[in-house]
Parts: sequence; C-alpha cells; structure tokens
Amino acid sequence: MLLASIDSIPGKNFEVLGMAKGTVVQSKNFGRDFMAGLKTLVGGEIVGYTEMLNEARQIATKRMVDEAQALGADAVIGVRYGSSAVMQGAAEVVAYGTAVKFI
Repeated sequence: MLLASIDSIPGKNFEVLGMAKGTVVQSKNFGRDFMAGLKTLVGGEIVGYTEMLNEARQIATKRMVDEAQALGADAVIGVRYGSSAVMQGAAEVVAYGTAVKFI
C-alpha cells in the first residue's frame, strides 16, 4: 500500500474511494510514567513517551491501511496525523487520508 502526504501521485490517475482512518489511545505503565515525571525535573527527551507515541502512530497507520484495503484502495494520499492527550499518561493518535484506486 502506497502512503503519501501529497494530494496526488505524479503520473497516476485515480478514483477516490473515500476517507481512510485509524485511531488508537495509548497509555504508559505507571513505572515508566513515574520515571518520565522525574525526567521533567532535569530536562531532556522523555524516551518512554517518544516510544509510546511512535508505537501509537504505527498502530493508527496500520488501522488506516486496513480500512483502505477494505475499500479496495491501492494507495492513501494526503496522509496526516493528529494527536491529543485524553488523560495524564495517555494519548490518542489518529492517522487519516484519502483512499484511492489507480485507473
């Protein structure tokens, strides 16, 4: 499955099938959350949260691709990601784009 953040694929004609999206709410375990809180005192990257968000993006992307495949898509264009905190230590990640079939 081709994923692209651009709104068209040069040299390709396509039919729009609709929006494809994937979402996940990911949380950290208490021990890692506690350690991340200590890290804020000294500064620097909070690796545990970076890992959590990377994993959440991967899951959301897979769910978006699965939805696009169910529509019969060859690609998803205009791919975007969004995120928000839903509670302390948990974040929602959304992946979305336009599912297209090449003609």
